[in-house]
Order: sequence, then C-alpha cells, then structure tokens
Amino acid sequence: MKEALELSEKYKDEIVDFMRRLIQVKSLSGREQEVVQLVEREMERVGFDEVFIDGFGNVIGRVGDGKVKIAMDAHLDTVDVGNPDLWEKDPFSGDVDDEWVYGRGASDQKAGMASMVYGVKVMKDLSLFGDFTLYVVGSVLEENCDGLCWKYIIENDVIKPDFVLITEPTSLNINIGQRGRVEFRIKTKGLSAHASAPERGENAIYKMAKIINEVEKLNESLKDDPFLGKGTIAVTQIFFKSPSQNAIPDECVIHIDRRLTKGETKESAYEEIREIFRKTGIDGEIVELSCEERSYTGLLYSMEKYFPTWVTSEKDTIVESARKAYKEVFEKEPVIGKWTFSTNGVVTAGVYKIPTVGFGPGDEVFAHAPNEKVRISHLLKAAAFYAVFPKTLVGMIEGRYES
Repeated sequence: MKEALELSEKYKDEIVDFMRRLIQVKSLSGREQEVVQLVEREMERVGFDEVFIDGFGNVIGRVGDGKVKIAMDAHLDTVDVGNPDLWEKDPFSGDVDDEWVYGRGASDQKAGMASMVYGVKVMKDLSLFGDFTLYVVGSVLEENCDGLCWKYIIENDVIKPDFVLITEPTSLNINIGQRGRVEFRIKTKGLSAHASAPERGENAIYKMAKIINEVEKLNESLKDDPFLGKGTIAVTQIFFKSPSQNAIPDECVIHIDRRLTKGETKESAYEEIREIFRKTGIDGEIVELSCEERSYTGLLYSMEKYFPTWVTSEKDTIVESARKAYKEVFEKEPVIGKWTFSTNGVVTAGVYKIPTVGFGPGDEVFAHAPNEKVRISHLLKAAAFYAVFPKTLVGMIEGRYES
C-alpha cells in the first residue's frame, strides 16, 4: 500500500502544522479544553462523518457506520515542563527542523493524534472503507489516571469498541502489552510519648522501618516474565503523625508503587505484604487507594488505583491484522514489543478485555523528558498505517468468518 505512504507525504506540511499547533496549546491534565477544541475543528476540516465531545471532555471523531467498531486512542493531556533550564527550546514553541518537531507532548502523545486525524484523510482519499465504524478518540486526564477516560467512555455507553488501537509512542513497532501496577499505602500505628522517654511509647516509624527493609528485599525476588520483564515494588513516599517534634510518632504511612508482570494481580501483591506483616510481627494495615479526578467539564469521576497487566496474544486477530497492515504499508516485518510505562490499555484490555494493540509515532525515551521531540517521518508513516489498518482488520475478520 505505497499509495498511503505517498499520500501522507503529500500532506506533510499539513500534518506538521497541525502537530505544531497541538504542541503550542498547553494541555496539562484537567486543562485540556483548548486542545480538545483544536482537535474538534481539525477533525471537522478533514471531513470526519461526525465529531462530538462527551461529558468527560474526550473528543471523538467517527468515520463510517459499519458493524465492526474500532477505536484508535491518543491522550491529549501532558505532564508539565519540569525545570525549564533543562530545555534547549521553548517547550511550547512547536519548533521544527528538517527532521523533528519539538515540544512538550511531541512524543507523549500528541503525535498520535496528529497522525490519526490525517490517517483518516488518507483513508478517505483512497476510499479504504469496509464494514467498520472507526472512532478516533482524543482522551483526557490519562497522565493523572491512565484508563479513567476509557472507564467513563465504556461505562456510560459513549462507545463500546470491539477492538482498540493505542497510539502511545512505540517507535513504529507493534506493541501488544505492558506491565500493570497497583498503588496502595501501608500504615503502622504506635503510641505517642515524650521523646525524652521514648520507652514509654511505641514508635510507628521504627515499626515501619522493619517493613520497609522487607519491601526492599522483596523487590529482588519478584516474578520475572520473559516478555514483560520483572515485577517491581518501591516505597515512593513516607508520612507520619506526631503530637510534636519532641514526641514519639503514633502513625506512619508509606506509599507503594507495585509494578505487576504477567500472572501478578492486586491480590497477589497484597498477600506479599501480609506475609511481611507475619514475618516482622508488625500489625500493619494495607490502605487501598483510588484516583478521583475532575475533568475540565466539571465532571468528577473515579476508579481504584489498580491497573491490570495485559498482553494480547500474537495469534489474536487484531495483532495479526496490525502485522499485515504494517507489511502492506512498509513492505517488511514489524518488531513486536511492549511498553515500559502504562497506557489506557489497562482499562480497554486489562479491565474490559477488549482486544488491544499499540502502534504509535515517537519514541518512549522522550516521554516526560526535557527536550521532547518526534520525528516528522514517524508522523507520516503512522498516518499511512492508521489509514490502512481498519480495512485490513475487517478484511481479516471477514476472511476468518467465511472460512
């Protein structure tokens, strides 16, 4: 399908211009309204059949009205800049040269949005239609709580896709999974007393110190998966309560980030902590957490801080279709990979078991980093892939049904 690549090259200036405008609109989590409206206007200009913004603030463009419902997702929010002195260019300039577009969100993940919108333009120009309805989703609040936007979309019947393509950066590889995670806290309680006579109290920090020591050891022995890699656990924050600086603390709390590899779950992670309680003799408490976020529309929505591990089988129709579309467009075999970080796939695949695959412009190494950038060639190649993928997927489904 060289025609798709040739057409995306024809639209190079328009794609790059749209990419620059996306970067120039600052869109921190919860403040995405302006960039959502920018995407809405561009979708309408390109010629989507329908464009709407749901109650949570996600912008959704529809093409076609066929039986198979396919969604392609890019989140529109970004993390902040961090130390501006580390940036060689203004992070919201959208500067461009012959090879790169620069700025916050370039790889993570406004590039996916730019390429999807113009992938639809290429699709329409080449009449690459089939028995599918394609939804192009610009989602919000992913950086604060990955998957929350899709929990809203699915639970509120905004759309219910049969297949999902995540456009987070993959270096133009096909990604089929990621480790999950669960965030929780551990609490120990003590008895306050004057610090001049510590023996009169029970020091909650001392109790927690024993638990922290075992958590550090646990990290070295966690399960390893040949594809997804090793599970990890880390103490990332510590809090305490005490009547004063001269008193024994009567409560201590730590925050745990537990990355889950294949076969690990929230409950298995909690059981590891309970085993530490038994081993140390400390009467600790596991505190489950939720993320509760208010979107720019004013809507408050929440989910537990459990983001399941997911891997889509290479034999699944969506993966085989992605591989076939890749070969048609680029005339070579794709690399099958995984993300190190987390994506909205934790809900589409991890919670709702919707077959999910990833293909995106940009490189993961630039995500959340200063001097973020994306290759212009990635934008064009991804647009060509997105134009071809839906028809390829439907064709493979129909072929299997007939056989």
